[in-house]
Amino acid sequence: MDANTKTQVASVRRFSRFFTQRMGVLEEGLLASPFTLAQARVLYELGTRQHLTAKDLIDSLGLDRGYLSRILQGFVKLRLLATKQSAIDARRADLSLTPKGQKAFMELDRGSQRSVGGLIRPLSAAQRQRLLRAMQDVQQTLQLQRTPRNPKILVRPYAIGDVGWAIERHGQLYADEFGWNEEFEALVAVLFAKFATQHHAGFEQFWVAEVDNQRAGCVFVVRSEKDPHAAQLRCLLVDPIARGLGIGRRLVDECIAFSKAAGYRRIILWTNDVLVSARRIYEAAGFSLIEESSHHSFGHDLVGQLWGRDL
Repeated sequence: MDANTKTQVASVRRFSRFFTQRMGVLEEGLLASPFTLAQARVLYELGTRQHLTAKDLIDSLGLDRGYLSRILQGFVKLRLLATKQSAIDARRADLSLTPKGQKAFMELDRGSQRSVGGLIRPLSAAQRQRLLRAMQDVQQTLQLQRTPRNPKILVRPYAIGDVGWAIERHGQLYADEFGWNEEFEALVAVLFAKFATQHHAGFEQFWVAEVDNQRAGCVFVVRSEKDPHAAQLRCLLVDPIARGLGIGRRLVDECIAFSKAAGYRRIILWTNDVLVSARRIYEAAGFSLIEESSHHSFGHDLVGQLWGRDL
């Protein structure tokens, strides 16, 4: 494990320790109840779903079969759980909560709502939205490794709020992934501000990609300052939560189609050689390297590249 990975692992573990402490899951009984965290999760599934079998619980919770069996046996002894032979598969038993089990679930669920409510109540509306977006990012990013995705993808023209989002996301992602400093965010802010205040709708456009109704990428096209017959592609970005879905290529294809329809003869773009994934998208879309030169920007020594293709 290299030094960078060790640092990232330590950060994840630090967040895990903080979050589990704040949520109270380290206590012997979750939310002052007689149930452990694992027991509470099983109780929640039983209280919110119907026609469950032990296999369903194993599949949804990832619990060891023997461990789950001991939890279920304990629920039966406490008269929280009833079992009966499945009408679909005689080899399996349907699980359901008894009236006592339903009462225990409802008390635990109300306690959980009170606990989370107390956690977010002091936050402002803006802070709550920021927290929820961050939690959604964590969930979606980790789910990419475990579950096949069939997401709803939409590429649309920009709307109110998209410019601010694009500037912030560029600054943060390039700082996280490449260590670029505030100079880069400042450059992006200038480019987007100029587009937002001066663009010609028939010849310049900005698109945002959404995945499951969440912003996940962007790009825009403007007229080249040096060649009025050339469109310039700028600020292509695909968020980590959406990579591998073909969004980068869809955004570039949108730029090419728009530029053709607007009557441009060629389309160009400027990038840096460290942006390997973006370069692959450009090459696949028919762009060729025109020229490159070294420069020191954003706190690093870089090699800038000019790419282009005829339309």
